[in-house]
Amino acid sequence: MKFTTFLHDGSPRLGVVDGDSVIDLSAVQPQVPASLRGALEAGVDLLAAADAALVSNGERIALASLEFAPLIPEPGKVICLGLNYFDHAKEGGREKPEYPWFFYRGKTSLVAHGKPGRVPKISERFDYEAELGVIIGRQVPRHVSQEEALQYVAGYTCFNDMSVRDYQKRTPQWTIGKNFDATGGFGPVLVTADELPQGAVGLNIQCRLNGEVMQNADTADMIWSVAETIALLSQCMTLEPGDVIAMGTPAGVGQARTPQLWMKHGDTVEIEIEGIGTLRNPILGEEA
Repeated sequence: MKFTTFLHDGSPRLGVVDGDSVIDLSAVQPQVPASLRGALEAGVDLLAAADAALVSNGERIALASLEFAPLIPEPGKVICLGLNYFDHAKEGGREKPEYPWFFYRGKTSLVAHGKPGRVPKISERFDYEAELGVIIGRQVPRHVSQEEALQYVAGYTCFNDMSVRDYQKRTPQWTIGKNFDATGGFGPVLVTADELPQGAVGLNIQCRLNGEVMQNADTADMIWSVAETIALLSQCMTLEPGDVIAMGTPAGVGQARTPQLWMKHGDTVEIEIEGIGTLRNPILGEEA
């Protein structure tokens, strides 16, 4: 099943995807909260609600006509991994880290499918990063095992961890370069975990810039799997419904190229993950 978040009269709404159209889920299933995070927090059986919506006479809205919101506009946590593909660690001059390089993103950094990623006026070193996004569906108990971790995953999405590289490198921690406004592409759909291989392993992941393939890898190449990542995080914190984990990027980023390649005003960047879909963002200057 696929779900999305779109705007209606300026407010985010949870939709279930039906081919080339979307049904406003709470419009036909009033017991379902209007947000994905709210529905997960309430413990709604989203698959059952979606099945009921799909056989209803509810209004179908063309996907192409929608204005999207970030899949979860206000997640409790967005936890990102750095250097989680062997080839990306190598191109950055590093060996396999002994422990994941975790960092956070805030909600104001997130940007929806179709909305502009913004080149900040104080930097031109604006890079792309294709990533698998993991959506937590139920509260994860502390110290969960790898064998049990995946049962807490609601589904998967596309993420573009767009990075302002000079600011990322200004401090030993990466937070500032990863939290400029409108730099975290997120969506457009959640594909439920039952629709994909366990742990979303073995999926092709690509980044295309203006139609040219920049990154092309397989999620099986991740150093820390989804299950291991959830288990490690659960040693430290409580993962809650609607939390997001961005699983790191493969080789091919702009800063590692010769010459280096930065996104600029007028570009279009696409993240495509096999079985999930395509996240697309135009790139605009901050003041455009």
